[in-house]
Amino acid sequence: MFTSFSTALSALGAHSTAIDVVGNNLANLNTPGFKASVVSFYDLVTQSLGAGLGETQVGFGVARPLTLRQFSQGAIQTSNGPLDAAIQGDGFLVLKNPAGGTIYGRGGNLQVNKNGALLTATGEKVQGWVGSNGVVDSNGPVGDITIPVGTLRPASATQSISFDMNLNAAASAGPPADTFAGSIEVYDSLGVSHIVSVNFTKSANPGEWNYSVSIPNSDVTAPVTPVTGTINFDTSGKLVNPPVTGPFPALAITGLSSGAADMNITWNLYNGANPRLTQFAQTSAISAIGQDGNPAAQLIRVGLGDSGSVLAQYSNGEQVLVGQLAMASVRNPESLLSVGNNAYQLSGRSALPAIGLPGTGGRGTILGGAIENSTVDIAREFTNLIILQRGYQANSRVITTVDELSQETINLKR
Repeated sequence: MFTSFSTALSALGAHSTAIDVVGNNLANLNTPGFKASVVSFYDLVTQSLGAGLGETQVGFGVARPLTLRQFSQGAIQTSNGPLDAAIQGDGFLVLKNPAGGTIYGRGGNLQVNKNGALLTATGEKVQGWVGSNGVVDSNGPVGDITIPVGTLRPASATQSISFDMNLNAAASAGPPADTFAGSIEVYDSLGVSHIVSVNFTKSANPGEWNYSVSIPNSDVTAPVTPVTGTINFDTSGKLVNPPVTGPFPALAITGLSSGAADMNITWNLYNGANPRLTQFAQTSAISAIGQDGNPAAQLIRVGLGDSGSVLAQYSNGEQVLVGQLAMASVRNPESLLSVGNNAYQLSGRSALPAIGLPGTGGRGTILGGAIENSTVDIAREFTNLIILQRGYQANSRVITTVDELSQETINLKR
């Protein structure tokens, strides 16, 4: 009978632990990326009574319960933070704590410190790959992601221009001959803009147009001779001269008034093997223009795109890839140990993490401008709380009953 005291006491302790777990789940109801825990109860070895082979067995109570964290997917909610990150699927962000140890998290509100390092809201450094000239090499080891905070993007001189256009096949050679003109803004090595004009004049030969490429004389210290030539189309309206192998027209600009370096701008007439110019019986018109130069620009903001790409936006409207977040997959995430700050570390039972790009190797994807909600179900937790409370009350009653029985036993001596 007196064994019942320890049996009931073990139950009280187990139920107290379970109530603590429920309380922790409810406390993290609104913690981004939080994974709810459940408690698993196990009975202790039983005691056999009498001389039989276990016909009568009485247990010794309940063992210390095990806490299991369930890594189920939380609901994804969009947010206004440009650096907010949510993981959809399996996997973790790779983080470095202040002590230099590697830990793992499920995203949240990321931020940039004064040195440009990408951090979690609690100060852990986010790991990944840093971009160079808009290219990220994910084959190397991961490291701290550094954002070029407050940097000035240097100007890039234009080297190539293009026009996607149609020249009217019904144009007349005159006199006067039909003409068409287009222009494009280009940039020199100092970021100063200039206007390059292209003028077309219909030739007397079928499918032939004369062109002239020029820059205003006010932009140079001495007039630049325009580049002239002819282009030819076949009977199907396809550009045949110059051929796809070139050579293409090139405008050499010397003595710029801005003091910038001399420029040599090539007019690219093809997009791969496809001509950019056609000649059909439609009004002459430009559908698209392109050039590869940029003015100097200030960094405006940094945001997180889908798949974990870190994008820097500059004042000239250009977006440049400056980093890439890494993700780790762990085959048995339930074995991870919580270390606070919504992060986890490996335990002795954890499989080695595989680190790579989001969306590869069974890893989930990273959604920018979003937050993963907690997986705590408030209705379920309150239901569990009621059940655990009843269990605690029932075992308290066992102790009270055993106490009364022991008192009656003691009273038999009187």
